[in-house]
Amino acid sequence: MTIYKLRERGLTIDTFFSALTKKPPKLSAMKLHAAAILVLFWLGIFAVHTVKGSIGSQSMQKYRCVNLSTRQLNIQTLVNYEKQQSPVNAIMFITTKGIKICVSPNQKWVKAAMKKIDEKRTTRGK
Repeated sequence: MTIYKLRERGLTIDTFFSALTKKPPKLSAMKLHAAAILVLFWLGIFAVHTVKGSIGSQSMQKYRCVNLSTRQLNIQTLVNYEKQQSPVNAIMFITTKGIKICVSPNQKWVKAAMKKIDEKRTTRGK
């Protein structure tokens, strides 16, 4: 910027150079504290999602069937199943949303659903 343009804007050389050499304002301790809390919060959220994993990777052994559903489920929404002998003889289906539903293994639709899930597993493995 030339001296003439400085004068047109009402600046002197001293005010121009003092503006260039000013240090930027320091971050206050409150802003740093808030930023640190925000970073810790996001790290916590990331850690929970990383440890939790996907629905398909979760073990179904933690849950046991006590009551059996009598309703027929939509086979397209079932992604996995587990056979259970105790405390009751049951099949535990897991849906695409991660919902676990226990049903009696003696029903025709249950056997068909298990067969379909097994077929999906074998076609993915090839």
